[in-house]
Amino acid sequence: MRGCYILCSRFGRVPSLQNHWRFLSLASSTTNAHSTTPSSPDPFALVAPELSRIRTDLVRLLGSAHPGLNEITSYYFLRPSKQLRPLIVLLFAQATNGLGKNWPLKKWASEQPRPGGRAENLDEPLSRANVLNDWNPDIQEKTSFYDPLHSLSIPPTPPTLPQPPLSISSSTERILTSPASVLPTQMRLAQIVEMVHAASLLHDDVIDESPLRRGSLSAPEAFGNKFAVLGGNFVLGRASAALARLGDPEVIQLIASVIANLVEGEILQMQDVESPDGEAVPSSQVAKNAWTLYLQKTYMKTASLMAKGARSAVVLGGCADGEVYKEVAYAYGRNIGIAFQLVDDVLDYEAAEDTLGKPGGADLQLGLATGPALYAWEEHPEMGPLIERKFGEAGDVELARRLVRKSAGVERTRALAVGYATQAREVLQVLPESEARAALEALTERVIKRRS
Repeated sequence: MRGCYILCSRFGRVPSLQNHWRFLSLASSTTNAHSTTPSSPDPFALVAPELSRIRTDLVRLLGSAHPGLNEITSYYFLRPSKQLRPLIVLLFAQATNGLGKNWPLKKWASEQPRPGGRAENLDEPLSRANVLNDWNPDIQEKTSFYDPLHSLSIPPTPPTLPQPPLSISSSTERILTSPASVLPTQMRLAQIVEMVHAASLLHDDVIDESPLRRGSLSAPEAFGNKFAVLGGNFVLGRASAALARLGDPEVIQLIASVIANLVEGEILQMQDVESPDGEAVPSSQVAKNAWTLYLQKTYMKTASLMAKGARSAVVLGGCADGEVYKEVAYAYGRNIGIAFQLVDDVLDYEAAEDTLGKPGGADLQLGLATGPALYAWEEHPEMGPLIERKFGEAGDVELARRLVRKSAGVERTRALAVGYATQAREVLQVLPESEARAALEALTERVIKRRS
């Protein structure tokens, strides 16, 4: 990431990575834009029935004939979670369905017995069940056991799929659906992004050796590292199959690239803070490199899934190339995702362990210099050597925490989060007024004011 992707009223790019203090100035001046008003809607309440169905169906989609695998893959889904990523998908579906050029076609397809159509057809395999050998006891009629014997068989004649009527796109008027709607493919997408997120948690907890997750034992602590890694891989496999059944190449590409981003972000997180060629550089340049790594990693590991999930929801609702709604969705997801992670990094210094549901102070223990430490570096140069050696020597973690407390690092990081959240809120003004848009606006308030 070479700049903070900010879609403003003129849809311009603001190159603020190297000059992030300018963006911080904007952030500080817009903090009041997020004062909660009595009329702010509850984003979760607006789509509560859909979120409940997502949780229930996820366990069904992940069903396995192997009891141990069944337990590990559903472990995080059966515990309380924020469900922020599926929430964003559902709200953007409601905020844009009906506006896109291809909406009539998508609406028609959602009512047809075909791949990517009705909800009951989203579990239909694209290949024969005995070829897939993917047994799910919760979806017995569409999956199959492994058979030791396999003989050549003549493939059946594929069914003739219904074709859309020629008049389907004759009307050029595009308005939001009333009442607000979510297509079956968008519901399944919300499940897929939550699956990808859960898989990343399984892998992250192994890499970070985290003992807790959401107030309980982490999966590696409960089941061991091997099962946690294999469980994460299994969830990604099921998510990929579900993604293919949506039948939209652009959405497949977007979500597949998220999985690659998650890996790239993890590698970036392990990278040393230095010049690209490894030569000695001035301290100011090292600090800029540190900010570059930090914000790029934040996009890759957190914001990418929110941004591309939101964009995918709008694509599945019929928005085509050249229509601004896809850009609005991506810009919102990218900005609110970065804001979310910045607040998370603040809470690592502020919140108690029982509030976070995971160990506090974990970032420094892992050698990670997040926003508060990087800002503290500007005020206390002695933080620099600690960051460069990843707090690896005895006493480094304790000294770094003291320097952060002596600085304005926590406050400045929270203000930076406000700036990103404000940009997320501003891009929504392109959308027509609706309950879903108001809920997306209210969500920016919740993200920056959360305490866990």
